[in-house]
Amino acid sequence: MQSQNPLIADFVKLANSAAGTFAGMTREAREAARERAKEAFGGMDFVTREEFDTVKAMAAKAREEAEDLKARVLALEAKSKP
Repeated sequence: MQSQNPLIADFVKLANSAAGTFAGMTREAREAARERAKEAFGGMDFVTREEFDTVKAMAAKAREEAEDLKARVLALEAKSKP
């Protein structure tokens, strides 16, 4: 049979309470940091991946068209020179 030492029982209760308090503080700190990050990044205008990919495709198409037009202009200039 185990004998119940009140000093050890009180120490165990204190350790359990401290662990619970520490876990709660950690959880609150994490939530506070997450909230601050949301506030900080919320005011910035970030684009979605879809928007980025769409604009990237548009730029690539515009670049190709510019290359084609440049080639046509050079060909026309070559024809018009005597």
